[in-house]
Amino acid sequence: MNGNFIVSLDYELMWGVRDKKTISNYGENINNVSEIIHELLILFNKYNINATFSTVGFLFAKNKEELINYIPKQLPKYKNDNLSPYKGYIDKIGDDSSDSYHYALKDILKIKDCENHEISTHTFSHYYCLEEGQEYKDFKEDINSAIKIAEKEGIKINTIIFPRNQYNSKYDKILIEVGIKAYRGNENIWFYKEKNGEKDSMLRRMMRLIDTYINISGHNCYNIQSNDNNLLINLPSSRFLRPYNPKLKFLETFRLRRIKKSMTYAAKKGLVYHLWWHPHNFGSYKELNFQMLENILKHYKKLNENYDFQSSTMSSFLKV
Repeated sequence: MNGNFIVSLDYELMWGVRDKKTISNYGENINNVSEIIHELLILFNKYNINATFSTVGFLFAKNKEELINYIPKQLPKYKNDNLSPYKGYIDKIGDDSSDSYHYALKDILKIKDCENHEISTHTFSHYYCLEEGQEYKDFKEDINSAIKIAEKEGIKINTIIFPRNQYNSKYDKILIEVGIKAYRGNENIWFYKEKNGEKDSMLRRMMRLIDTYINISGHNCYNIQSNDNNLLINLPSSRFLRPYNPKLKFLETFRLRRIKKSMTYAAKKGLVYHLWWHPHNFGSYKELNFQMLENILKHYKKLNENYDFQSSTMSSFLKV
């Protein structure tokens, strides 16, 4: 059996960082995302990559009026009000798609036109499934809105990636009911295990950073089981493609080598390797980030030729 290479992107613009960053201190990264999407599509086409773009539902809106029309009646009641975009943030966004920090329908349709890619959901509102205060009914309403706003563009949602990787098994039933059949889970080691923001300790973050350059968690490659008896399939992350950091540039060769070795392992063993990042991660040091990505894709091409390593979307593994 040949191995598979999954590339998934958490496509969110300001909705994914608004509780931690502002347009004044991070806007350049966000403002460059449209250009980055365009360049990613060109690069993916060059290397025959089939990617999954997991997209926040808000981005599908043509304007603020349409966005408001899709807002669920029941909203998440986070203990930390800053986590909710409904607590005054929406009031401040632009009225239409000229606000490139919060709308992206034009670019979503570009992705849709590339039939080899998948548009997945990153929930409607960048919903946090493990934060205190939110509950089952809140998540159900959010996912229904995400599916409806995608349907208006003729896009069927089959898979999900959870914001901040906050997978919550209590919500599996909701996903199955709405037709979602797979999700991206986390690496199987304690410092990648899903946690809410308060419980994601400095030690866990430090271990993840070290693991970027030195293999302490393993290759994180895996087999995919048949969908016959599984209503919801986990397609775990193998590696987050961290953006270029000038303070750690002396470690860049280790970062690339770590990824390439695990890809090679997956190709030789017939396993899955799942690489992910956010488009806005490339918003700074764009050329260096794309240089790293192209090196990875060149390695994929070599593995494809030598071991029939295949590029796959998340939904490629489903019977839909």
